[in-house]
Amino acid sequence: MCEPSGHRHENYTAVAPAVAMSNQPEGQHPKSDDEWKEALSAEEYEILREAGTEPRGSSPLLEISDDGVFRCAGCGQELFTTDKKFESGTGWPSFYDPADSDAVETRADHSLGRTRTEVVCSNCEGHLGHVFEDGPEPTGKRYCINGLALDFDAEE
Repeated sequence: MCEPSGHRHENYTAVAPAVAMSNQPEGQHPKSDDEWKEALSAEEYEILREAGTEPRGSSPLLEISDDGVFRCAGCGQELFTTDKKFESGTGWPSFYDPADSDAVETRADHSLGRTRTEVVCSNCEGHLGHVFEDGPEPTGKRYCINGLALDFDAEE
């Protein structure tokens, strides 16, 4: 799982990267568990609905440097922008701030025998990753996000 910089925990749920994204219209999302399973790939479902983690370094979004927007793969809500993305060296896409202060919510995560801060989409409550207090200025935060939880829309 994404850990404070320089640390790695070997106990993560490994899922293969998905080829197809759900591309749900913004603001719309399935309501029932069965609808989520139909709308998402198995890998996206594991991450967004069951708080899984993709393998370190597996996301093609690590290489994105074009201007654009990262949206929730579950509901399409705008979550992050490339101007707030940075290379953290952790193996997961990292951002120092969400696109909007209301885009994500945080909650305590007591899994793995310690407390971390989970990040979820404020619209569909899909698990995105975790936030740590070791990021760059101006926020000092590092939103360590599963690439499978995101869709990228390049600016035209």
